[in-house]
Amino acid sequence: MLKFIKDWILPIAMITGALTHKWVSHLSFLTPYLLFTMLLLTFCKISFKDVRFHPAHLWLLLIQLTGSIGLYYLILPFDPVIAQGFMLCVLVPTATAAAVITGMLGGNVGFLTTYVLFCNIAVAIAAPIYFSLTGVHEELSFIQSVWHICQKVFPILILPLFVTIILRYLTPKFHKALLGIPKLTFYLWVSALTIVTGNTVQFIINQDNTEYKTEIGLLVVSLILCCLQFLTGRHIGKHYGDPVSSGQGLGQKNTILGIWMAQTYLHPLTAIAPAGYILWQNIINSYQLYRKGKT
Repeated sequence: MLKFIKDWILPIAMITGALTHKWVSHLSFLTPYLLFTMLLLTFCKISFKDVRFHPAHLWLLLIQLTGSIGLYYLILPFDPVIAQGFMLCVLVPTATAAAVITGMLGGNVGFLTTYVLFCNIAVAIAAPIYFSLTGVHEELSFIQSVWHICQKVFPILILPLFVTIILRYLTPKFHKALLGIPKLTFYLWVSALTIVTGNTVQFIINQDNTEYKTEIGLLVVSLILCCLQFLTGRHIGKHYGDPVSSGQGLGQKNTILGIWMAQTYLHPLTAIAPAGYILWQNIINSYQLYRKGKT
């Protein structure tokens, strides 16, 4: 029974959130704290002396940072909400769980873990600027809007890194204790996924039914971009002899963060794109693991 729950925890968490959306949506205020804690636990596992910049990291970052804003302005004249979905699906940083899948597929875990660190720093800097360009806070000037978003994004993406450094050198025993509970990140992830799913469902229910074309469009966008990013990452990785690590680095996203960003800074309907991305990336990961098991 426990194995069944572990194997199917993704759909179980999403179904639970969807069915209990009336109550779970009231817990959305917990999402940033859960994201902070998950990143903190992830950074605790990184040995900073082993952090090495690789040329492939640069290419992956360029695709995320330029591709996200480029696609946004390309699609903007046709549909602003779908344009935000394009931007979000590319910009969102690599999932903290990507290193686990990378290891299972025979990739370089050190490469991927380092990229998670670089990627979160880059997105923490770029996201406030990009979100401000969408005109979410029209009552504020551009600089004021960037600063307003920075105040909420930086504590989630950057502060965990500084707290990790403090814990590692000033309270090594506590730091070691955190490493001794590796499954905590998994349970936090399940909790966050349940909450953001419930919040997304609650928002969709409250929308006008005429929005269904946009909702379908966002699901299609997430499918296309998910496949493209996995394939593009693998193509870049092949050049450096490690397609798995680059593929996971660019393709496997921190979708829970993406949903929170959409609900906080963009049109809330945009959250459907990263919500759909959760499904597509897990189908791709399941297929990759199936093929790996056959070899």
